[in-house]
Amino acid sequence: MKDVILGFGAMRLPQKDDNNPASIDIDEFTKMVDYYMDQGFDYFDTSYAYHAETSEDALKKVLVERYPRKSFRIADKIPTWLLTKEEDNERLLNVMLERLGVDYLDVLLIHNINRVFMGLAESSNSFEFLRKAKDEGKALKIGISFHDKADLLEEVLEKYGDIIDIVQLQLNYLDWNDQRIQSNKCNKLCTKYGVEVIVMEPIKGGTLVNVADCVKQQFEDYSDTSMAEWALRFAGSQKNVSVVLSGMGSLEQMKENCETFKDFEEITRDEHRFLMKMAREIKKTTAIDCSFCNYCVKECEANIPIPDYFNLYNSEKIYSLESNHALYGTTSITYAPASACTECGTCIDYCTQQLDIPKLLKDVVDLFE
Repeated sequence: MKDVILGFGAMRLPQKDDNNPASIDIDEFTKMVDYYMDQGFDYFDTSYAYHAETSEDALKKVLVERYPRKSFRIADKIPTWLLTKEEDNERLLNVMLERLGVDYLDVLLIHNINRVFMGLAESSNSFEFLRKAKDEGKALKIGISFHDKADLLEEVLEKYGDIIDIVQLQLNYLDWNDQRIQSNKCNKLCTKYGVEVIVMEPIKGGTLVNVADCVKQQFEDYSDTSMAEWALRFAGSQKNVSVVLSGMGSLEQMKENCETFKDFEEITRDEHRFLMKMAREIKKTTAIDCSFCNYCVKECEANIPIPDYFNLYNSEKIYSLESNHALYGTTSITYAPASACTECGTCIDYCTQQLDIPKLLKDVVDLFE
């Protein structure tokens, strides 16, 4: 049996108001944490930025203040986009530790390393700061969360491999052979350099659960395994993977995912081939390959709810419904329509899927406006 656990990602926590990421439902979150801990799991992943910068405070209230420090592990991430000088690393880490109410992190990562943010991290000496934080006991393990192609990852590991313990990697069967995400190539590099892998986006923001009926039927004909279980088992079966994160938003999701990891079963070769076939089928029905991480939204000066529009676009391409158009209309009045895009391009730097967002918003405009 492979030694891999389910990690609790605090990026998509239950909310009281779907339109307000800071409105975390603390009661539901508490039930989820208690159930998760009771099942013998212990790894929590958060970020300075998650839930409009309230995820860490929520973890302090629900986890840190209620459980012994040695009973859980916390991973947190330095927000690369806020780095302007070397001193920012320590300042931001201190904010993170204070919000969480802890003296050290089990894992400290540099957030969202890609071509653009790699320059910010290096100019601010963030990699050297990671080593310092580990030497001082403020972090037990250090590394990066990575969102780019394999060639950049190899450059990073070649240059900083002696510093990096962990790479948090987007890994799922849909992106396994994708030429933009390159999950397979990136995971092989981590194996080559002996780096531990923490998996993020194993279900790709729900994309691998909310598939077209024609695809779902093929899964059901193959076995009675749930869509979420397929995705989690695939991610956990890969080399060097120790933790598979899932951004669960309800106790029901928590229970289902914990069940998958209680007696974890690696996928077989036949199952791997089946999932590669299904990945090709899903791509045929997915117009915009968004993971709904919402990083782009915070940087949009026009206040366009980009992932919401991409989700509606995908839904309309699969099932043409009047309700999709109605929801687009109400959303565009509350926030801003897709046509408000000024094509400034800032969102592209933050996109974990490397999408040409301004171009895709034009497609949304053509469909809904």
